[in-house]
Amino acid sequence: MRRYRFVTLDVFTDRRFGGNQLAVFPEAQGITDAEMQSLAAEFNLSEITFVLPPADPANTARVRIFNRIAEMDYAGHPSVGTSFLLAEQGLDRDGRLRIELRAGLVEVEVWRDGAGQITGTSIAAPQCLAIGDTLTLQEAAACAGLAPDAIVTDRHMPTLASDGGNKRLLFEVTEQGFAAATPEIGAFREVVARHTALGGRLSVYLYRRDGDRVRTRMFSPLTGPWEDSATGSAALRRCHWRKKKGSVGSVRDTCGDQLSTYASATPGPPRSRRASSTPRRTEPVSINRNPGAPFTRRPPSPASASRAT
Repeated sequence: MRRYRFVTLDVFTDRRFGGNQLAVFPEAQGITDAEMQSLAAEFNLSEITFVLPPADPANTARVRIFNRIAEMDYAGHPSVGTSFLLAEQGLDRDGRLRIELRAGLVEVEVWRDGAGQITGTSIAAPQCLAIGDTLTLQEAAACAGLAPDAIVTDRHMPTLASDGGNKRLLFEVTEQGFAAATPEIGAFREVVARHTALGGRLSVYLYRRDGDRVRTRMFSPLTGPWEDSATGSAALRRCHWRKKKGSVGSVRDTCGDQLSTYASATPGPPRSRRASSTPRRTEPVSINRNPGAPFTRRPPSPASASRAT
C-alpha cells in the first residue's frame, strides 16, 4: 500500500470554502498516469494537480493538471493554487517560481507582506493569446440555454480563444441573458461533434458589462463542474481579448459568486494578479497496489489536521 499526501486549497479567495477548490499532491512521484486520472475522477473537482521533479533543474517543479476525464495542457486556477503551495513550502527563489506544464513554462512572481506571509501570486500564461474561429449565434446560444437575441454582437461574434489550455468560447450577453444562462450539455455535445478540431472539449465563457466591471460565468459540463465558481485562465483570456479589441489599462472581472480577479492588459504573454489561495486541509491518501482496487482516504493525523484549523 502506497500513501501520498494531498492538500486542498481554495483559490481566488481569502476565506475557507470560498473561491475555486483545488487538490494538490505535492510529492507525486510513483503515481501512474492511470492513477492520476482515477484520483481526479474521485475528487470530482474542476482540476487537481500532481507535483513532480522538474525536467530542467533550473526550474522549480513539473506540474501535471487533470480534470475529471483528461489531462490538461494548462489551466489558471490550478497553476495559481499549486504555485501558492510551493511558495508556502519555501521553494521560490527570490520570490520567483518556474513551473513546467505541458503547454510550456509558467513563470510565477510570489508576493509577501512585511512579515513574510504570502499575499498572492502573479503568473504568466505559457503562451500568447490565440484567437480561433467564430461559432454561430445559434450554437453559442444553445450551449448557454439562451435565445440567439440574448447574445450581444456589437463588438464581436462568439469566438474561440486559447492561451495554452482548453479553448473557450467567448461571447457577450444581455443582462437578462446573463441571469438566465444555463449550460445545456446536449448542445455542447452537438457542437464538439460538429467541430472536430475542438477535440471533444469546449468551455463557454460568457460575460456582460456592468459599469467599470465585467461580470462573467463559465460553463464546462463536458470536462468538469457544469459552472466554475471562479476562473483563472478564462478570465485572463477575456481580459487579453479586451486588449486586442483596443481597450487599455486594466479591467475587473467578477465571476460566479462575486469573487474577483484582476488582469493587466500588457503586451506579450498576459500576466494576471490573483487573489491568494487558502490552504484548507492536508490529508493522506493510500493507493492499493492492485490496479483494480480503489484508493482510500484515511482520517488526517493530528499534525496534518492542524492545517484545517
